Amino acid sequence: MAEKKQEFVKEITSMDEDFAQWYTDIVLKAELADYAPVKGAMIIRPYGYAIWENIVEWEDRKFKETGHKPAYFPLLIPEHLLQVEVDHFEGFAPEVLWVTHNGDNELPERLFVRPTSETIICPMFSKWIKSYRDLPFLMYQWNRVVRWEKSTRPFLRTSEFLWHEGHTVHADEADTDRECLMILELYREFVEEHMAIPLKLGVKTEQEKFAGALRTYTIEAMMRDGKSLQAGTSHNLGQHFTKMFDIKFLDRDGKHKYAWTSSWATTTRLIGAMVMVHSDNRGLVVPPRIAPIQVVIVPVAANKAGVIEKAQELNDRLKSQFKVELDDDTSKTPGYKFNEWEMKGVPVRIEIGPKDIEKNQVTIFRRDTCEKSTLSMDNLENDLKDLLENIQSSLFERASQFRDEKTWTVNSYDELKESFEDKAGYAYAMLCDDPAGEEKIKDETGISTRCMPFDKVDLGYNKCIVCGKETDRMLIMGKSY
Repeated sequence: MAEKKQEFVKEITSMDEDFAQWYTDIVLKAELADYAPVKGAMIIRPYGYAIWENIVEWEDRKFKETGHKPAYFPLLIPEHLLQVEVDHFEGFAPEVLWVTHNGDNELPERLFVRPTSETIICPMFSKWIKSYRDLPFLMYQWNRVVRWEKSTRPFLRTSEFLWHEGHTVHADEADTDRECLMILELYREFVEEHMAIPLKLGVKTEQEKFAGALRTYTIEAMMRDGKSLQAGTSHNLGQHFTKMFDIKFLDRDGKHKYAWTSSWATTTRLIGAMVMVHSDNRGLVVPPRIAPIQVVIVPVAANKAGVIEKAQELNDRLKSQFKVELDDDTSKTPGYKFNEWEMKGVPVRIEIGPKDIEKNQVTIFRRDTCEKSTLSMDNLENDLKDLLENIQSSLFERASQFRDEKTWTVNSYDELKESFEDKAGYAYAMLCDDPAGEEKIKDETGISTRCMPFDKVDLGYNKCIVCGKETDRMLIMGKSY
């Protein structure tokens, strides 16, 4: 059995050998997704989609609890709407997919497949919003977008992906910022407390913010290779789009004023983040709170009298409190099943055989540490609940420790360059607001500013590492996906 297990694990490339291939191996072999017969696209398989459904369920409930209303806008957008906001569209132009024909007939006007929806939503806001009584207008939609990326990787960057996009309208800047920060906190709550991924929250620089935004707020996560992943964003769009699309309202003072707007989103990229933060060389690791299956029951010596019946009884007993699956497939050996469920990252495996039944216990395997123990059948529900919570918190603590160990401070541009030659992670540095410095770093090293963090750290100096000018801007820098 040990030999078979070793052969099975060999199907995953070691993360130390080739991190990119390790990631792809897990996505494919854990049956999260597969490659589609379309350039750069993926098929989300049922197991992967079940994780996405858990993300959608939580976020959708929170959006509604905070007063946001769901809607839906068309996938195709007419070209003339681009002329209203060319600058915003230029940021997406290389990735836009155009529709030019209906059958053999050329369309009178080209349509583009949405890379994001501002250009079709804003004209409707102009039509619907007339008075301060209409504000704030809080709306979101679950949909898919298409961005014809040159380089793709399942979940992280694909030609088509799933997301929600929130679009809201407000009377002033302060209310818009409250909206953006409230949404950012919702994202933090879900990603940290349910996906067990520690985050850095902050504001993007002018060079890194969303095209057309006044400010972009971000949640940044560190992957197991030390690179940063932008896990979600919330944008204060200011009055940029409202002036372009003439979105005005009659205020309490009897004057017409331009409104303010926000937009925000998280995507299926969160699943990729989960893979890269928690998984190991044995396969996927899924935090219990978002796991499609929290507990899998595997009968051992299933041919012995009473084993299958006891496993079924246990499944019936636990399924009201946990997401449980009974693997009673007699065509596979227990060892094969163990490997299969480890590959899929199910948080807890329960093994039950004749000796366990005699002792009124079950054997427990926890996926995060790969350790085995036994639990009494008498208090199993409470013990399982405690175990799953322990796994959840342990995953977060482990990821937090990993991130902290890969975070350092640099005092000069040379030190920044040298530090990334032999390691990857977050570098804290002081950098002034002259875009030339940021562009120099990115062009010469591939290192980008991730954000100006809310939890600013005193680095012990106050001069820009590029130009030497005094500055109070402390940034997190690193390589990213």
